Amino acid sequence: MRSTLNLKFVILYIIFGFLSVFAVSALSAPLLTKYLEKETAGNLYQSANFISTDYLPKYFSEEIDIADVYTQLKGMSSYLEATIWFVEKDGTMIASARTAGGGSALNSISSFDPLETGNKQYIIGTYHDYFKEDVITVITPVTRQFSTRGYLLIHKPYGHIVEIKETFSHRIFIMLLVVYLLSFIIFIGIQFFIYRPLRKITEAATQYASGNLDVVIPVNSQDEMGYLSASLNYMSAQLKDMEEYQKIFVANVSHDFRSPLTSIKGYVQAMTDGTIPPELQDKYLNIILSETERLTDLTQDLLTLNEFDTKHLLLNRTTFDIHELIRNTAASFEGTCTAKKISIALVFTSRTLTVYADSRKIQQVLYNLLDNAIKFSDPDSVITIETTERGDKVFVSVKDNGIGIPRKSLNKIWERFYKTDLSRGKDKKGTGLGLSIVKEIIQAHDENINVISTEGVGTEFVFSLSKK
Repeated sequence: MRSTLNLKFVILYIIFGFLSVFAVSALSAPLLTKYLEKETAGNLYQSANFISTDYLPKYFSEEIDIADVYTQLKGMSSYLEATIWFVEKDGTMIASARTAGGGSALNSISSFDPLETGNKQYIIGTYHDYFKEDVITVITPVTRQFSTRGYLLIHKPYGHIVEIKETFSHRIFIMLLVVYLLSFIIFIGIQFFIYRPLRKITEAATQYASGNLDVVIPVNSQDEMGYLSASLNYMSAQLKDMEEYQKIFVANVSHDFRSPLTSIKGYVQAMTDGTIPPELQDKYLNIILSETERLTDLTQDLLTLNEFDTKHLLLNRTTFDIHELIRNTAASFEGTCTAKKISIALVFTSRTLTVYADSRKIQQVLYNLLDNAIKFSDPDSVITIETTERGDKVFVSVKDNGIGIPRKSLNKIWERFYKTDLSRGKDKKGTGLGLSIVKEIIQAHDENINVISTEGVGTEFVFSLSKK
């Protein structure tokens, strides 16, 4: 593709040159000739008409003699570089003035027809073979007292027009050559500013397609090419991050699945081969059940996250009382709280508070936040769930007095499978997906969630919802 595109540019440039030469050769010569003929004939006719109207009629009124006429025609012939004839109505010569090569002297014009020019101002030819070469001839009448008394004929060599045409054609071809050379600069510009950057982008895209995401396109221009290069560089960086994330994701999933499966396999084998006596099997069956529940939770969390990743999550938004939902969710933790001697305090801004959201998803948010709060709270502590209203928003806060989150981990707690060192020591059963699910659900509602935590003091999560 690279060499083909470059070859196309070269071929188009050569074709442009040939077409330009052909167009100038085919069109300029006839158009220029026609223009020069009309321009020359117009000037001759204007001069002839001026003399035949203002000066020559005086000859027929005997105000001037033939010598005066001859002098006038001689000067006009020299000025126009043309042969001039002044004749009677029947073609009899009265006076003439010739240039070099301006035909032979004659007494009268045979078969003289003043109307032979027709509806044109001029005729081209040897004029009844009186000239050896073509001339352009104009004829104007000389009138006195509304009567035609004679005619003035001006014959200008056609070679004069040919010389002018060749001079102009030569200059046109020089200008064409200059334009063609200047267009070569445009061709070079296309090579440097379009073709070469495009080639680099194409090569990089080929590398991306083959899986090499480390290639960086070295194009930094501030135009569309630069923007495209920056976009592709950004895309490759994102794909590289995604690839790295997938590796980490698979490693984490494998680890979290392998640990309980290893435990289950070990205990089952121990019970099968008799290592664990029958009287202790109930204990280890409960451990196997616990590990099975852990696998179930992990699978369910992965399925929930997959709903967000595949963009198939459809929120079933309804209007409901957030206070009632909080009470029901808190009640589901009564057994766990009793066992750890933890109490849950509900601080509501009003008796009822209506919000517009997906109640099932918001219940999952509350469940995950409460589960985390209980997990990391000390015995005999209090977890506070508080609601407030600000404008058209409702804010729900879940606050505990537990171990807190280290400052360096605050920005990472939303990452999938992330667990702080404290959480790993406190509870090894977590999947590390709970807060990721919470954030995905809140963002799906176009709302926000924030966290405030001090290590050793406690943690507070606050998320917003839209009011009815």
